[in-house]
Amino acid sequence: MDNILDIITIGESLIELSSDNRLANSDVLHKYYGGDTLVAAVAAARLGANVGFITRVGNDPFKDYLLESWASENLDISQVKIANEPNGFYFVTRHGIKEKEIIYYRKKVAQSKISIEDIDEEYIKKAQIIYTSGITQSISLSAKEAVDKAYTIAKDNNIMTAYDPNYSSAIHTPESAKENFNSVIDRVDILFMSTKYDTSSILEMDSIENIIKSMNDKGVKIIVLKSSEKGGYFLGYNGNTEFIKFYTTEVVDTTCSGDAFNGAFMYGITHGYTPIEAGKLASIVAGLQAKGIGAIKSVPYANNVFAISRKG
Repeated sequence: MDNILDIITIGESLIELSSDNRLANSDVLHKYYGGDTLVAAVAAARLGANVGFITRVGNDPFKDYLLESWASENLDISQVKIANEPNGFYFVTRHGIKEKEIIYYRKKVAQSKISIEDIDEEYIKKAQIIYTSGITQSISLSAKEAVDKAYTIAKDNNIMTAYDPNYSSAIHTPESAKENFNSVIDRVDILFMSTKYDTSSILEMDSIENIIKSMNDKGVKIIVLKSSEKGGYFLGYNGNTEFIKFYTTEVVDTTCSGDAFNGAFMYGITHGYTPIEAGKLASIVAGLQAKGIGAIKSVPYANNVFAISRKG
């Protein structure tokens, strides 16, 4: 079957309520939507990729808002199913560079019903890359099983897979994050990791060289290590290690900027870019996204991104 989708992402969708003031002092909350793999999907789609999104949506007053919003982003939502549970949501506020609040309400919600029933083999075979995250695995046991099924189908059909552990102490324990990681790493082609959270908590390693070698030995073809300490991204592929600086250090809210990077990087890989070219493009997208508040509403569009990338 010919691939007709560049990327398929699997994961949760949440209603986002954001403010640039402390939650206790906010009279107005701005409604949008978020979710780590959804951010990656939109980031890729806004650059021009054909992207499919697999999730469950709650049959509540937010249902039509979500479905209509994703359709307007040109996401293929043909595999999105409706559940009777409500939609999850989160609050995010940013009031100063180091002052941030984020609160999740994501238990017993529609997204926790993601299961192997949502993974259609013929649909998975339409994609160049299948992407998901440790957060998706953490939603529920059935969601973790769905990830396993999707990756198995992908590997059986020579389709690339990409993965980000996306470790968060608010969602994972180090033990659960390690279990999720180890359950899929043998089927991962592109691996995104944060040196501040993922590699320290999951791999318990801090040497960039050793991390890249260890992941190469496990069969990972491309490794992207995001390092806030070093101010950029280490990119390991074909036995080489490259470094790409953050596009900007003048940020407002880094919520999901790493996910925006992932989506843009996968756009590059599916559109003939070399890994280093894809990384440079993705750095621009992540930098622009981090200049706004919230996960998806600040993801940049193609005209802004390519105007910058063309300047070198």
